[in-house]
Amino acid sequence: MDGVEQLKAVKSGELDPEDVLDASLQRIEELDDELNAFTVVDGEGAKEAARESSKRVENGDELGALEGIPVGIKDLIPVEGMRTTYGSKIYEDHVPDQDSVVVKRIRDEGGIILGKTNAPEFGFQGITDNAVFGKTHNPWDTSKTPGGSSGGSGVALATGMVPFALGSDGGGSVRIPSSFCGLHGLKASFGRVPLYPEHRNPDLPGTNAWESVEHIGPMGRTVEDTAYLLDVIAGPHHMDRHSLPDDEVDYIGASEATDISEYNVAYSEDFGFTAVDPTVRETVSDAVSVFEDELGCTVERADPGFPDPEDAFTALVASSTDLRELRKELHDHKSDMEPVLVDILETEWTAMDFTEAYKTRQKVNIKMREFMEDYDILLTPTLAVPPFDVDIPGRETIEGRDINIFHWLMFCFTINLTGQPAATIPAGWTDNGLPIGLQIVGNHLDDETVIKASAAYQEANPWQKKYFPM
Repeated sequence: MDGVEQLKAVKSGELDPEDVLDASLQRIEELDDELNAFTVVDGEGAKEAARESSKRVENGDELGALEGIPVGIKDLIPVEGMRTTYGSKIYEDHVPDQDSVVVKRIRDEGGIILGKTNAPEFGFQGITDNAVFGKTHNPWDTSKTPGGSSGGSGVALATGMVPFALGSDGGGSVRIPSSFCGLHGLKASFGRVPLYPEHRNPDLPGTNAWESVEHIGPMGRTVEDTAYLLDVIAGPHHMDRHSLPDDEVDYIGASEATDISEYNVAYSEDFGFTAVDPTVRETVSDAVSVFEDELGCTVERADPGFPDPEDAFTALVASSTDLRELRKELHDHKSDMEPVLVDILETEWTAMDFTEAYKTRQKVNIKMREFMEDYDILLTPTLAVPPFDVDIPGRETIEGRDINIFHWLMFCFTINLTGQPAATIPAGWTDNGLPIGLQIVGNHLDDETVIKASAAYQEANPWQKKYFPM
């Protein structure tokens, strides 16, 4: 059963919330020693919440939108009273004294916070490994990475440890593990889902570096699952200065769409400059043909024409005052920090570096908005490579071309710079059974179209029928 099916069964009385929770706990017990998806499992707290939910169902009380359903929360998102480390030794004993806005919204709708899922230090990698909890493994092949930085949430979903999970996405961190784990992951428009207090706390250096590009997003085994979770967590909040007004869109209704034949679709296989693994290129091209041949869309190969934003993205993250505060921790904690984070902290950035980065971001935004005037959605690979070995931080070459540590994430982090809504859906599988993702990018603030396109593609190419990992 996917998340929405379990939810409907709970509300109808066919499933008891305590049985749903027991199934999740059993799955964690069976698999998580090998996979390392969870950093904290609050079994007792979850059982108490499930008992209360069971009483509400039995008494015929008004039920919440996520009534009685376990949810996994990424370890970069604060949960009151639950150890939240941000994947860093600096905060390995940190326990927040308040819930994130999104966590409170989940609780208010009857959702059960089961535990925290693993993430790299402050989300600074596209894999999931840290000095506190170690590596998380891909359930499709445990020698491979599940991606990151929401890798724990991706693995927990793919293996049925939880029906719903939250990730965060500052450079692709919802879409990367969703792609590598065979899931649907959604980064809504920047500001659609409020972030507070995460990335807004000056007293916790390191946790705020992603402020200008960060999103919290739902991940799920189906488009319906992500839409249901988005419906709960989206909406304005006065404590987030980037928070958008309510768009009054029926996300759940959008997830039931099947007819997108009127859509004009652009397909860019490499943005005009990105190295892409041949297997990814071929698999994504086949998936794009579904939009034209089966869904009736008008599809055109076209590149947005913006400059390579890779150096600008790194500089923009490094420019945050928060990271400059974190440099003070290098003396005592350097040996415990992830090398990619140390490299960024030790680089001597200049004011000109940051100025050029902001200029590049503006150029990318202008070019993308001009380009999208002719299209409803843009299709790209989600990532330039398939899942790789769990012991490396990223691919260093693609087809003989040397690339740096962030290049394989190009399709993802570019959309963080623009703030557009974007989702990843499984495009297909490598010869050895590893998932490959297709990214669907919408126009500025048009989350509804991304969800509809995802739903229509799911109907034509139902990846969730692929066997359950492990």
